[in-house]
Amino acid sequence: MKVTDFLAADMIVSDLKSDTKTGVLSELAFHLANHMSGVDGNVLKKVLEERELLASTAIGDGIAIPHGKLDAVGRLVGTLGRARAGIEFESIDGKPTHLVFMLVAPASSTGVHLKALARLSRLFRDADFRDRLMVAPDAPAMYQVIVEEDAKY
Repeated sequence: MKVTDFLAADMIVSDLKSDTKTGVLSELAFHLANHMSGVDGNVLKKVLEERELLASTAIGDGIAIPHGKLDAVGRLVGTLGRARAGIEFESIDGKPTHLVFMLVAPASSTGVHLKALARLSRLFRDADFRDRLMVAPDAPAMYQVIVEEDAKY
């Protein structure tokens, strides 16, 4: 599975404006909703917030992968946001989160959702990959980093 299977170039926010966990979830939810007909940003934000109540999706090393399921999406979709300064996301290592990859799957899906989470977890363990995303000047450059990484897979 390639990241570009579920992440489009216009789904990257290279400079998140919010500096809080709740704000970032909202910003990414509404970014996705603005690019997909039928998706309600408020509903998606609530789904993500409810998932975060179970346990933080910040996996450490500056990465968070908030995720949820929503009937309004017909297939797995993702949105990537970057917070250069870092935000408090209740990370397991206690460090600020810089890269937030939101995944949303149809309510009926299970396997593809889990495969995507596993792929992202493996990918983001690579410090060089994280560094290249952080220094990319804009969203198109960030997407190119992902395309190049996908080509290795």
